[in-house]
Amino acid sequence: MIVAIVSLMGIGLALGALLGAASKWLAVEENPIEAELQAMLPGSQCGQCGYVGCAQAAAALARGEAPVTLCPPGGRAVAEALAKKLGVKADLSAHEEKVPQYACIRPDLCFGCTRCMAECNVDAIIGATKQMHDVIADLCHGCGKCALVCPTQGIEMRPVPATVSSWHWPKPRRAASAH
Repeated sequence: MIVAIVSLMGIGLALGALLGAASKWLAVEENPIEAELQAMLPGSQCGQCGYVGCAQAAAALARGEAPVTLCPPGGRAVAEALAKKLGVKADLSAHEEKVPQYACIRPDLCFGCTRCMAECNVDAIIGATKQMHDVIADLCHGCGKCALVCPTQGIEMRPVPATVSSWHWPKPRRAASAH
């Protein structure tokens, strides 16, 4: 019995040491700027930028392969912060500021095909096959993928209503002086 315990302990220590050494020898060095850029992105993994997730978008930004305006959910503020971090100028002339949105399923048009559930990468849609679905608005990041695959066009994107805690006073615009 003691021989079995000692031998298992020896095998465990040997394999642990082997794994520790392998982690040092086979470590892949990452660009430290990628982690910083990824922290600046919203982290919703929505794919609206054309990349699978925010980590891939951050890697493309670090390599200079993507514009700083690539993140629609982040908006102008994220684009400006990314440009400042990377030391580049952000061309925001073609940038269209979108209001935050969430998906809303119309119960009269939903027949429970579950296509929307398969598209949602944050599991904001609840329901079952052949039953009406609903969206948990707090989880929805407004990518609109579910609305695109709905065969009945029963999903519409609605603006997130302003609440007392989320409303901000708009900055006053400078009046054009008439000479």
